Amino acid sequence: MPVSDAVRISPDGVVIDIEVTPGTKTVQVPSGYNTWRKRIEVRLSEPAQKGRANQQLLEFLAVLLGVKVSEVTLVSGLTAHRKTVHVRGMDAEQVIELLFPPVDKD
Repeated sequence: MPVSDAVRISPDGVVIDIEVTPGTKTVQVPSGYNTWRKRIEVRLSEPAQKGRANQQLLEFLAVLLGVKVSEVTLVSGLTAHRKTVHVRGMDAEQVIELLFPPVDKD
């Protein structure tokens, strides 16, 4: 699965490579996967001003992954579209399954 290229194990959790599109009409976490950049794509409704998009990203990831917001930190990309996020206390398989759940073909 190519999504696994964007989720790496760290000593106390996982690191996720993300590409953010701020200021969209709807929020989609995740909105897809960029195979060339090897990043999970995310659409956020908050603009990229005064850290609002970054905060929205961290909050949505925490809810989606079922962890506290304090367990999700921005490692790099504070002012860039390409960001790296660290999530404490999870493994890569858990994160991938929660972000991209298997689709039933019934």
